[in-house]
Amino acid sequence: MSFFFIPFLVIGLLVLLAAFFTVKQQSAAIVERFGKFQSIRQSGLHLKIPLVDRISGRLSLKIQQLDVLIETKTLDDVFVRLKVSVQFKVIKTKVYDAFYKLDYPHDQITSYVFDVVRAEVPKMKLDDVFVKKDDIAIAVKSELNQAMMDYGFDIIKTLVTDIDPDPQVKEAMNRINASEREKIAAQFEGDAARILIVEKAKAEAESKRLQGQGIADQRREIARGLEESVEVLNKVGINSQEASALIVVTQHYDTLQSIGQETNSNLILLPNSPQAGSNMLNDMVASFTASNQIGEAMKNVPKKAVPKK
Repeated sequence: MSFFFIPFLVIGLLVLLAAFFTVKQQSAAIVERFGKFQSIRQSGLHLKIPLVDRISGRLSLKIQQLDVLIETKTLDDVFVRLKVSVQFKVIKTKVYDAFYKLDYPHDQITSYVFDVVRAEVPKMKLDDVFVKKDDIAIAVKSELNQAMMDYGFDIIKTLVTDIDPDPQVKEAMNRINASEREKIAAQFEGDAARILIVEKAKAEAESKRLQGQGIADQRREIARGLEESVEVLNKVGINSQEASALIVVTQHYDTLQSIGQETNSNLILLPNSPQAGSNMLNDMVASFTASNQIGEAMKNVPKKAVPKK
């Protein structure tokens, strides 16, 4: 007799288990009774009447994203392809509208995106499309919010994520951008070259100024030394002409000696004017005379007594 009730117990257990169901987090379940809407169940463990109630559908309450590709033409007759990303979700308090009023929300959203983009982009030139892509996204979001709110959907954000012009136009734009960059690079190189030239000229001018100052100081010292030499020679009875001749000949021989010591050259350049030989001879005679006078003057100078140790 007990075996007769086992199938009924199994069936009863299965029916009891079928009465329980769970709804995942961030989702909602629609329960119908005999094909008519009964209730909306949120996340958690729930109970329904077996064979009477059934779960007709489940909706996710998470944020979803839909990418829509639209091809249209700009005001300057350039075909362009845009990618618009729409982020949306089911409003928790309007699950009934989202489930019963709209079967294919993705198709509905795509239709509105196409409609708005093809109404806005043909008013703009290609450059304006790149600059005002945020304005296009705002227009799409505004239109979608007004339309989809009645169906229980909230539009979170819309983004124009890609703008792809016709390949020929893109190539032309790349050439224009490349030429602009080359122009700017050439301008910078020209400015740098001008700066180098100016700085080099300033450095050369400063160098020449310092060089001239050094030469002037050298000549001033030479003149001071010659003046002192003439004064010393005048004190021993040598007139200015003879002193000058002695100094010139002395410097001449000093120069010849310096050339012989410091260089490997055995070539000496002498003046080639007709009077050069006689002038040199006269200077030498005058210098020898002055040397003799200096020697005689030195002999007449009394010697100092050397102290005895």
